[in-house]
Amino acid sequence: MSTRDQILAKVRAALADVPADERPEDVAVPRDYQRSRAGTDIVDLLIDRLVDYKAVVHHTASAAVGAAGHADASGVADAVVARLLVARGGRIGAPVGVPEEWLEGVDAVRDDPVLPAAELDALDGVVTGCALAIAETGTIVLDGSPDQGRRALTLVPDHHLCVVRLDQIVRTVPEALARLDPSRPLTWISGPSATSDIELDRVEGVHGPRTLEVVII
Repeated sequence: MSTRDQILAKVRAALADVPADERPEDVAVPRDYQRSRAGTDIVDLLIDRLVDYKAVVHHTASAAVGAAGHADASGVADAVVARLLVARGGRIGAPVGVPEEWLEGVDAVRDDPVLPAAELDALDGVVTGCALAIAETGTIVLDGSPDQGRRALTLVPDHHLCVVRLDQIVRTVPEALARLDPSRPLTWISGPSATSDIELDRVEGVHGPRTLEVVII
C-alpha cells in the first residue's frame, strides 16, 4: 500500500460515522479559545516586535499631543509622515486614498491610473495606511482599502512606509481575525521581506520591500 493509500484509508476511517448527507454547517465548531489577554501595553509590545523584525519604527502620539494638544495631534502626525517621506527623497508611490497632508513637499506618484510594473520598480518608496496591526506578532495587515492600494504597490518598491493608528492595534491574531473581512485581499507583513538559503544566509528584499518603516500615530 502506498503512502497515499494509507492517508486516504485513515481519512475514510475517520469519516466512517459521518452521515453521507451531513453538511459542514450542520455541526457547530467550538470557538471558545482565548481571543485576548492582558499584559504589556500593546503599543510598546508592537514596537518591540517590529524592531525585532528589523523594521524602523516612529511613535508620534506622545510628541504630537505634547506639542500641539489633542485637537491638533493628527496634524502634527501628518507632518511627521510628510517629513519622513521628504527625507527619504525620490519619487514616492501612493494609493488614491492616502491623505494629501502626508504628501506635502513630496514628489508623489498616485497609483491612478494603475502604474505598470516597471514604473513601480522605479519608485523610491511607497506610503500607505493599514487595516490592522497585531502587537503579539508584530504583523501589519493590509486589505486593499483606498489608503492601502493593490498588493503590487506595496510589494514591488524597495521601501514601504506604513502608517498605523492607535485604534488599529490589537493584541492577538484572533482579535485581528474578528475585525478583518475575509473576503478582502489580505496581505500580512511581519518586518521587511527576507529569506534564508540552506546555509542560513539572510537575504532581504527578495519578495517585497527591503525596508519597512512604520509610523504609529
